[in-house]
Amino acid sequence: MGRNIHVLRGLNPPATEQEIFAAAQEYVRTIGGVSGLTTNTKAAVDKAVAVIAAATTELLAELPQRGLPAPPEPPERRGIREVPDAS
Repeated sequence: MGRNIHVLRGLNPPATEQEIFAAAQEYVRTIGGVSGLTTNTKAAVDKAVAVIAAATTELLAELPQRGLPAPPEPPERRGIREVPDAS
């Protein structure tokens, strides 16, 4: 699927508004076949992203805690891990 669509349930710390918005945006662009916004597509895409982001926020708030271990960090959260100094 898209690069910003990842399991957001059970993240620690919880998914941010930006992560939810990015996932909603990627979803809309993928299923809508929209690679770039134009004056003809912007309003519809923006409306759909807002609706999906709101629904996702509500879904995550209403789901019970995961019984499984937390999913791996989304790539956006993975930073370059500092390597301990070998000296």
